[in-house]
Amino acid sequence: MKLAILETGLPPEGLDAEHGSYPDMFRAMLAPLMPGLETVDYRVCDGAGLPRPDDFDGFLVTGSPAGVYEDHDWIAPLEDFIRAVHAAKRPMVGICFGHQVIASALGGRVEKSTKGWGAGVHTYEVVGEAVFMAADRPARLACAVSHQDQVVEPPAGARRIAGSPFCPYGILEYRDGPALSIQAHPEFTHDFARALMDLRSDRIPQEVRALAGPSLSNGSDRGLLARWIARFYSAAGDAS
Repeated sequence: MKLAILETGLPPEGLDAEHGSYPDMFRAMLAPLMPGLETVDYRVCDGAGLPRPDDFDGFLVTGSPAGVYEDHDWIAPLEDFIRAVHAAKRPMVGICFGHQVIASALGGRVEKSTKGWGAGVHTYEVVGEAVFMAADRPARLACAVSHQDQVVEPPAGARRIAGSPFCPYGILEYRDGPALSIQAHPEFTHDFARALMDLRSDRIPQEVRALAGPSLSNGSDRGLLARWIARFYSAAGDAS
């Protein structure tokens, strides 16, 4: 599969040298599960041009410190592109900001949540069924998160796969796309998630960090989410 990674944000300076870019994290996560995977990065947050939907077998939209409602000149073209990919029925995955911008582009609503920061490992209840789950459908799954913004109203046609009281729309599937979007960060190692949280200590309240820090010492289901994403691309490719 030839995959375009749309880079919408950069790791904070100092973390990239040790942990790599966000596309690097996705390659490390997906390459062992997708033999023959080819990737091309488009740094859209720096104004890089976007490909045509037909140029790739699939697309992945990364996380970002930006909000989809902010006045960045690259967000509106990205949303136009997401709609074009959706209309072309090319498989698309969005993570964190990617989750939010796909929902926004397709008619949903994203806001800075009144619930505040999500950090550390959060648990979602799995409420939907999907082909990409195969035999991997737990009642709950846990993964690292780092966000204030949330999808508060999914677009028409989106189906809730998993969520929590804190983040009801944690995973959405868009069957007519096909598209899959996830608020959590399966590409983050816990070491990176902890380092990122430490760098954001001026923004993330101490009481949130006090709970989030110990949670990152536990295991999570990031491997399960990686398998779901790889199977999603595979199933979408088989159906095309």
